[in-house]
Amino acid sequence: MNYRHAFHAGNFADLHKHAIVLAMLSALQKQSDALSVIDTHAGAGGYDLSGEMARRSGEAQAGIFRLKAATDAPAVFGPLLKAVAEMNGGKPGDLYPGSPRLIARALRKTDRYVGCELRPDDVHILRQTLTPYVSAQALEADGYATAVERAGRGGRAFVVIDPPFERPDDYRQIAATTRAVLARAPDAALAVWLPIKDLETFDAFLRSMEAVTGNLLVAELRLRPLTDPMKMNGCAMVMVNAPAGLDAAATEAGDWIASRLGEKGGRSRVWSA
Repeated sequence: MNYRHAFHAGNFADLHKHAIVLAMLSALQKQSDALSVIDTHAGAGGYDLSGEMARRSGEAQAGIFRLKAATDAPAVFGPLLKAVAEMNGGKPGDLYPGSPRLIARALRKTDRYVGCELRPDDVHILRQTLTPYVSAQALEADGYATAVERAGRGGRAFVVIDPPFERPDDYRQIAATTRAVLARAPDAALAVWLPIKDLETFDAFLRSMEAVTGNLLVAELRLRPLTDPMKMNGCAMVMVNAPAGLDAAATEAGDWIASRLGEKGGRSRVWSA
C-alpha cells in the first residue's frame, strides 16, 4: 500500500468527514449507554502539516487552515476546531488530529474504540497516539474483518470505514462488511467515507449499499463539476442507521465547505436513500 494520508490530512474531505463523524458520535452517545467504535482504516492518528508530505500537496492550506481563519464557521465544526486547538496546546500550530484521536478524546467511560491499521510504521505511531486514552487501542489487523468480528459483542457498534481505495475491491468489501455487520448487530451505525471522482462509480456504490439496507443517509460534497475523473472532485459520507437530526449537521458542514472552499459549480446535498 503506497497511500499515505499525510499527503491529504486536513484537506476539505477531512473537514467534511471529521465534522460529520464527531456529530454522529455525539448523537449516538445520546441514544446508547455504551458504544463500541471500530475504525477500519485508522492511519497514524495525527499529522504534522508542516511535514514534507503535507507541504508537497498543499491540501491543508486550502482546508483546515482556511477553516481556522474563518470568522463564519458554523457550529458543526466546533468540536473539530477544539480538538485541533487542544492538539496544538492552544497555540497556532501545524498539528492535525486524525479520526482515532478525535474519537478517542470524545469517549465516555462506557465506550470503547479500536483503530485498525495494516502499515506497521503507522500502527507504531497510532499506539503512541492512543496511549493517553484508556478506552482506546490500536490493532495491526484487517479492519473489515475486525468490524464483523466485534459487532454485537458489547456496546452498540459504530463502524467508521475510510479506506484509501487503492484496492480494486474496496467498494465491494465495504458493502459486504456492512451486510455482515448488520447481520450480527442490526442496530449498528456505520459511517463510510468515499471520494467522488466520477458519477458512475459513485452511483454504482450507492446501488450496492441500497441492496444491503434501505436505511442510508448520504452527504454528498462536490468542490467542482465531475468533468475530470482523474481528480478527487468531491467526497461523500454514506451513513447507515444515522441518528435523527444528523442530516442537519451534515448539511451545515457540506454547505459551508462548498461555498467557501469550492470552485464554481461546487455543491452539497444530503438525502436519504
